Amino acid sequence: MATPLIINGGKPLSGAVRISPAKNAALPILAASLLTPEPVVLKEVPRLKDIEVMLELLAHLGTRYAWEGRSLYLETPEIVRTDAPYELVAKMRASFIVLGALLARAGEGQVSMPGGCAFGPRPVDQHLKALRKIGALVEEDAGTFRAEKVRPLRGRVVFDVPTVGGTEQVLLATALGDAEVTIVNAAQEPEVADLARFLIRMGAEITGAGTSVVHVRGAARLSGVRGYRIIPDRIEAGTFLLAAAATRGRIRLLDAEPSHLDALLDKLSEAGHRILVEGRTIHFQATDDPRPFNVEAREYPGFPTDLQPIVGAYLATVPGTSLVSDRVYPERFTHAAELARMGAELQLKERTLAIHGRELFGAEVRALDIRAGGALVVGALAARGESRIEGTHHLERGYEDLVAKLRGLGAEVGRAEPKLEEAAD
Repeated sequence: MATPLIINGGKPLSGAVRISPAKNAALPILAASLLTPEPVVLKEVPRLKDIEVMLELLAHLGTRYAWEGRSLYLETPEIVRTDAPYELVAKMRASFIVLGALLARAGEGQVSMPGGCAFGPRPVDQHLKALRKIGALVEEDAGTFRAEKVRPLRGRVVFDVPTVGGTEQVLLATALGDAEVTIVNAAQEPEVADLARFLIRMGAEITGAGTSVVHVRGAARLSGVRGYRIIPDRIEAGTFLLAAAATRGRIRLLDAEPSHLDALLDKLSEAGHRILVEGRTIHFQATDDPRPFNVEAREYPGFPTDLQPIVGAYLATVPGTSLVSDRVYPERFTHAAELARMGAELQLKERTLAIHGRELFGAEVRALDIRAGGALVVGALAARGESRIEGTHHLERGYEDLVAKLRGLGAEVGRAEPKLEEAAD
């Protein structure tokens, strides 16, 4: 079990931090390595729990992999199994997208209902509807989904709502083979566009990635890719910016992609913070007297749902009233009750969180999912006194070297021994 974090807050963050590659881009690209028998080499892959889970799943399916520093070597000469068992898929929702890759490479696949963070329902109906629409035979039996390619995958998919996982599922299913598909209302997130770039490097024909309409023409054979560099993690970057804002600090983000952070940078500028962008470096200087603002998380290029809990923690430190809602996951407020333990004044009504900013104080809290954990870290860094954060295994799924990076910015962060009852679990 991951040991709790102890944070002695109330100190402005200061210094420079290097942003890791994006976990949410790396996971579908790892799944894409199943589409070729040739070697794939990825540079600068984040060493995270979710990456480990995906690699365990790929190894089950036939992938051989090895780390060399931060580079990852993968090779899948043949698919040896076409089932993704529950014990692996239940650990992480993103693992469900291997269904599309198995369908393309092996002509069939079987995947259990995915698990992951517990902040609300995230159905896979859009994935299944899309695969059926382009000609796959998809059946369900007791929470396990089996897909079979009975004819070339062709046609037009119109998503009811933009879905990142659903869009990635269709890209993986159609990049290899005699497929020709148009995706309408596709997700436009940078992570989807990064997957498309990788598939293009492998030999697929894809146009429109990063827009709402994407065209895919599959290739008879996809080649390996060497030296592919995954995009920077915009959620990690946003977390550090909000932590600096909450502590009224001054930091530099290195190896970031500012264009992926437009919605957040606009809000922070609206609050009165100073931001300067120089290439892949973001200079941030907080104002001591920030203004409140309202946020509605929505699909990209809107404000990211993964930053919604974290911006809420920041706004809890800003005098005045802010309103936060989430159009993507309207129930995503598992962090609110824990922030209240730190003294945050919050009211959740009709899926909108009203936040009345005030000084926070240290408390014992528990993270229930990855980004709720990020919110509690931001709150603890801003709070007066000591906080103890339990449930840090969630943080290890999404933030690489978090303790070391925070210490590099001057934060007082350490590990505590788990309580006796936790050690017995």
